[in-house]
Amino acid sequence: MRMLINVPETVVPDALRGFAAAHPELTVDVENRVIVRRDAPVAGQVALVSGGGSGHEPLHGGFVGPGMLAAACPGEVFTSPVPDQMVRAAAAVDSGEGVLFVVKNYTGDVLNFDMAAELAEDEGVRLAKVLIDDDIAVTDSLYTAGRRGTGATLFAEKIAGAAAEEGAPLERVESIARRVNDNARSFGVALSACTTPAKGSPTFDLPPGELELGIGIHGEPGRERRAMMTSREIADFTVHALLDDLPTSGPVIVLVNGMGATPLLELYGFNAEVQRVLAERRVAVARTLVGNYVTSLDMAGCSVTICQIDEELLRLWDAPVQTPALRWGR
Repeated sequence: MRMLINVPETVVPDALRGFAAAHPELTVDVENRVIVRRDAPVAGQVALVSGGGSGHEPLHGGFVGPGMLAAACPGEVFTSPVPDQMVRAAAAVDSGEGVLFVVKNYTGDVLNFDMAAELAEDEGVRLAKVLIDDDIAVTDSLYTAGRRGTGATLFAEKIAGAAAEEGAPLERVESIARRVNDNARSFGVALSACTTPAKGSPTFDLPPGELELGIGIHGEPGRERRAMMTSREIADFTVHALLDDLPTSGPVIVLVNGMGATPLLELYGFNAEVQRVLAERRVAVARTLVGNYVTSLDMAGCSVTICQIDEELLRLWDAPVQTPALRWGR
């Protein structure tokens, strides 16, 4: 195992200490594993809280800041945070306007966020929840019942976060996040397996010369395994699958996301092929984001997320954001 770590047991707290040192604009509670906007709670604003297993950085901690999340709760690698983290985060950011939990559809996340919502409501916090389930590759997986939550999480956190920043009420922020999820679809491809610090070896066997279509962000099996394909062939398969599941009549935002070990040179080349297929299908692209945003440790590969948008959603996407991993407009 060749990793830039001390010991597997301290990977998450070590990373949080380094994250805190790099981002003094955030408050990082290493012991309790909660990342919060330093100016929270922000008067008059709904607060967005999300979280999940570590290993998917910059999701979610890298998206904490003005215009996006108010707090994030990192769990152990590929493991849900616990309810106490979420309750602590909700209490830290609640201004009295309510808190929206953005939850990826994985069994542990769903159960723990549900429990946290009950506990926080008992303490007087007004809560709403939105479940993200945009992955079209499989209906059920090792981690979840129903579709998995992947790249649309970024879209929901950014767009609903902008609405919260404008002072929209909780019901409106929740509705916008649900709208984003309903209009978003994702599909991932693995060129290699990832290696977790605890296991020290690849999470699944992917022989040389093969790839996995429809992989999950925890290394879950995909839709099918094939011989290696060209960037053009992968884009054809992926984009057609997305558009067949979400026929779109309007413009879209596109996320071409690296899984952690794919260089930008390849991602931009792949984006060219994605844009080609969308043009062939007469889909107008309003905005495109390329980079590593929802990763799977050291997995080589990528995912594509498309979200059909209207004028309001595009305006909220373009609104200013200042987080470690996403920033524009200020």
